Amino acid sequence: MSVQIGIDLGGTKTEIIVLDSAGHELWRRRTATPQGRYEATLENITRLVAEAERRLGARGTVGVGLPGSLSPATGLMRNANSTWLNGRPLRQDLEDMLRRPVAISNDANCFALSEATDGAGAGAASVFGVIVGTGTGAGLVVNGRVLDGANGIAGEWGHNPLPWPRPDELPGPGCWCGLSGCIETWLSGPAMAQDHFSHSEEHYSPPEIVAAAVAGAPAADATLHRYEGRMARALAHVINLFDPEVIVLGGGMSNIQRLYETVPMLWHEYIFSDCVTTRLLPPCHGDSSGVRGAAWLGANHHD
Repeated sequence: MSVQIGIDLGGTKTEIIVLDSAGHELWRRRTATPQGRYEATLENITRLVAEAERRLGARGTVGVGLPGSLSPATGLMRNANSTWLNGRPLRQDLEDMLRRPVAISNDANCFALSEATDGAGAGAASVFGVIVGTGTGAGLVVNGRVLDGANGIAGEWGHNPLPWPRPDELPGPGCWCGLSGCIETWLSGPAMAQDHFSHSEEHYSPPEIVAAAVAGAPAADATLHRYEGRMARALAHVINLFDPEVIVLGGGMSNIQRLYETVPMLWHEYIFSDCVTTRLLPPCHGDSSGVRGAAWLGANHHD
């Protein structure tokens, strides 16, 4: 039996999934991520893979998704929010311990690959997968393969400036990356909450803003209108550059249903084409997309 093993290595939890060749889930487990301990993190992943293979009686390919990436120059981890991984040869160490090739990629890339393989973007030649939640990230998939880019940063959409900014959007909020006005500072969940507070002095979370808008609150509706306009401009930039067949939204903000109707109506103004057939879709696999994408990543790496 051919199986694909995916690992979602998060800051607080580590999740493993095993898929068969058709994408059916065979086994899943979640454990706590050892905080601040690199060797313990390696051992935890190795133990999970061994348990999965023992239970299923099959050896699998392995892919790992996490917030961060491998440097093409050094092969070391960088930009991981689990800071004890940074500067470490994570892939090499896992390959030594698991005695097989291991694929590693950013969690947004894994999300995009999952939805492109057997999710909302299945069958599309080009998919842009966006995670809009506590932060903002994205990944590019072309013909079923993640596009990493020459510097390993393809899809770093959240750390580009908001396109076509309005006068009142300049210079933009400060970003943790050191710059101002990044897309992440406008489209993440905390960014929406801050924008709403700055216009209304109401401390509402995004779900509360959506609920208030549905109930007819003008301030909440105005916040969503501003958000939709910014999302339309940010995605229009992607369409002008990458021209994907499908854009899939993930993360907590993807639960705002009106985005899927309103944003495509707004982005036409900014797209350099007489017609736009790109589809904006919600995810099929929800919170499972990251770990599923890691499994497909390992299978593709093996091929």
